[in-house]
Amino acid sequence: MAIIYDAELIPSKSELLIQWLPRQTWFSGDAAELVLLGAFRFDDPAGEVGMETHLLRVGERTYQVPLTYRSVPLAGAEEFLVTTMEHSVLGTRWIYDATADPVYVGELAAALLAGKPQAQEMLDVGESRQKLPETARISGSGTSDAGLPELSVGVPTTTDSVTSIPAGPLNFVVLRELDTTRTLNHEDSLTATWDGQTTPVVIAVAFTV
Repeated sequence: MAIIYDAELIPSKSELLIQWLPRQTWFSGDAAELVLLGAFRFDDPAGEVGMETHLLRVGERTYQVPLTYRSVPLAGAEEFLVTTMEHSVLGTRWIYDATADPVYVGELAAALLAGKPQAQEMLDVGESRQKLPETARISGSGTSDAGLPELSVGVPTTTDSVTSIPAGPLNFVVLRELDTTRTLNHEDSLTATWDGQTTPVVIAVAFTV
């Protein structure tokens, strides 16, 4: 379960994306024209790290932007820092390209290989919580009885619009630009759908090293 607060964010999520996206080699277009298609979250079992993946359209292109939100800096990940944000409830948040965050990689593995569901988002309103509707839905190729190997997460590298994350016996590939026009088949994959996109779109795959 992911708790969402009715809070003021400085900068806002759209503002930070508009500022950060043009600096990425895999991005093309006018970031000011971005349209949010949907988003989903993973749940940190320790309850410390927020993980949110944004699905965006800019012109004719569709992008995936996974981010992590932390209350303290992530050691050794300075080059992957997107920005810092002031959250009116949680205080200063350090926001990272999630592909460099080992907590995200662990949850990506669980979703992809073991079918762990996305986090249910709950809006904190005073003394009550309200269930938020899903704007994107994910599905992993694995099943809940599948075991997960011990991962040793390394530094991600990006070529064209593909980010590779070494993780011990596995290599995860996160697609930055998504192909929404055809079905990509891979044995170990994570797919997403959203309103207006009923055909599952591959967003990440795993390879055995």
